[in-house]
Amino acid sequence: MRTPHLSRRTVLQWMGAAGLGAPALAAGAGALDRIRERGALTVALYKDMPPFHMGGQGIDVQLAQALAEALGLRLSMLPFNADENMGDDLRNMVWRGHYLGFGPADVLLHVPVDKPLIDETPQARIFAPYYRERVVLARRLDRLPQLDSLAALGDAKVAVPGQTLAGWLMIGADGGAYRNQLTTQWKDGVEAARALQRGEFDAAAGLASEMESVLRGDARFAIAPLPSPRARRGGWAVGMAVKKDATDMAQALQAGINELQASGRLRGMFESANVNWQAA
Repeated sequence: MRTPHLSRRTVLQWMGAAGLGAPALAAGAGALDRIRERGALTVALYKDMPPFHMGGQGIDVQLAQALAEALGLRLSMLPFNADENMGDDLRNMVWRGHYLGFGPADVLLHVPVDKPLIDETPQARIFAPYYRERVVLARRLDRLPQLDSLAALGDAKVAVPGQTLAGWLMIGADGGAYRNQLTTQWKDGVEAARALQRGEFDAAAGLASEMESVLRGDARFAIAPLPSPRARRGGWAVGMAVKKDATDMAQALQAGINELQASGRLRGMFESANVNWQAA
C-alpha cells in the first residue's frame, strides 16, 4: 500500500522487522577517517517528526549529538522532507544525494531495520536498531473503561491522522465500520493526542511515541496497542543507515548505540520526551 502522503509513515511504521539484529559487518575502512578529517558528523533527520525532531529539538537530535560526541566529532544536522518512499530517502540521504544538490549525509536516523528493505537497498547498510515503535490507541477511561476490540468503541469519536499507518488501519478496520466517527485532518499523532487531551474526542490513534509524548502519566487516559489484526502488536525496529562500504563508520556507530543503551542514556533521551523506551 503506497500513496504520496503515506510514503514515509507507511514504510517507517509498517515495514519494521520483528526482532532483527544488526547485520554482520564486513571488513573495510576509510569512511570514518575521512569524516574525522572533516571534523563533523553529518546526520540526516526527518523534519516535522515529533517527538523525534521538531525545529532542531527531539529524541533523534539528542541521539545524533550523542553519537557525534562518541566519535569525537561536531554534529552537523541535515534536516530534510521525506520523499515518496524509504528507498528514495536512502538514495537521497545515504548513498547518492538529492537531485537538488544536498546530501548525502554520513548517516540517516529513523530507518526501519527491515529485511526486505535491506535486501532491496544493496547500496546502504541498515543497522543499529535503537527503538521499537508500534501503533496504539489512546482513550479516555471515563468514556471507554474497557476496549478489547475496536467494536467496543461503539459510537465514540476518534482522532487519527489520516495520512499515516494508524489512519489507514482505522479507516479500513472492520470493512470501514468506523469511518463516520473518525476525524482525520491531523498532521500527526501528537496533534490527535492533544485533541484527545483537550476533551474533544473519546480516543485517538497514532504511534506509541506520539501518544505517550502527550498523554503518558495522565491517569485519565489509557494507551494500548491498536486492537486490530492488521496492526503488528510487537511493533517494528527503528535504526539507522550508512553507505554500504562505510564499514568502519557502521562499527563505530553501533558501538556508540551499544554504549548509550548500556549506560541508560538512550532510555533517558526517550524519557526526556515522556516516551517509554522500548528495546528493539
